[in-house]
Amino acid sequence: MVTVRPPAFWADPRSRLWPWLLSPLEAVVAQLAQRRQKRSGWRAPVPVLCCGNITTGGTGKTTVVMDLASRLIREGRHPHVLTRGYGGSTAQGTQVDLVQHTARDVGDEPLLLARLCPVWVGADRVRTARAAVAAGADCLLMDDGFQNPSLHKTLSLLVVDGSVGLGNGHVLPAGPLRERPAQAFVRASAVLMIGPDRTGFLPALAEYDLPVFRAGLAQSAEVAALGARACVAFAGLGRPEKFFEGLCAAGVNLVQALAYPDHYFYKSRDMRHLSDIAQAGNACLLTTPKDAVRLPPAFRRGVTQVGVDLVWRDPSDPEWILTTLFERFAADEALIGEGKPR
Repeated sequence: MVTVRPPAFWADPRSRLWPWLLSPLEAVVAQLAQRRQKRSGWRAPVPVLCCGNITTGGTGKTTVVMDLASRLIREGRHPHVLTRGYGGSTAQGTQVDLVQHTARDVGDEPLLLARLCPVWVGADRVRTARAAVAAGADCLLMDDGFQNPSLHKTLSLLVVDGSVGLGNGHVLPAGPLRERPAQAFVRASAVLMIGPDRTGFLPALAEYDLPVFRAGLAQSAEVAALGARACVAFAGLGRPEKFFEGLCAAGVNLVQALAYPDHYFYKSRDMRHLSDIAQAGNACLLTTPKDAVRLPPAFRRGVTQVGVDLVWRDPSDPEWILTTLFERFAADEALIGEGKPR
């Protein structure tokens, strides 16, 4: 199995030695993160919804963005997505073109999002926001960027993976946190936990009086067609075990699972290895749509893609989020009309 994992002590609240040794660096990172938030961001002339997190690694933000973008489109809105485009090499402020761009150009997640609505990549969120508005966006969805203060957010939704919570509770490099939780919670509008709360995270939110939503992930319909056939799964994600566990829970006959680093670009030797394993066991190769866009088309055709759907515990929760987004924007615009600066 090929994999790159964060330090084990990041996930263990009982670990003391490494967090103590790294505490001087942790203090510096936390202080820099706090200072950064003193900047005021540019106010876009349309609502901005940020789906971010406190920890490093995958929490399901892109899945949430895709769900909310789909809902906005069904309501007749014209959302555009702003994303950093991790791993891409294209110029800042570029709109993703599904015909022209590959994952090496713009990153893997932007290609998935661009199947739904226009997507702009770049670390400069103001630049991409201005470009999106000029191109006709009537609302903006940020995939990550909660710690980036350059663009004012109408509503910020913190996405938390219930399986890992806040890890050991320490800031980088002593733990997985990008900033201190208390600092993040006071800026957040709401929290969305995906999956069961296995770390006792939710009770810690009580003092912040934040709306808390719950959701789960369900494997897409492709798994039903697999039947009892032997399957070999591979994935390069922040937490690939979530994909493998989901397949098993859906009844897939998973005979082997191979984990790769997040955003990994598969090499020829990797694909030969995967093909050899599948042929030896007369098995079907499975991966995620995010991984599939990083595969050459010829190899991709022989791999079954299994995505996930976001299943809200309360179907009214996403409607609350979107309604609140536009209500808050209207209220802000009314204040600006009374003389408050944009």
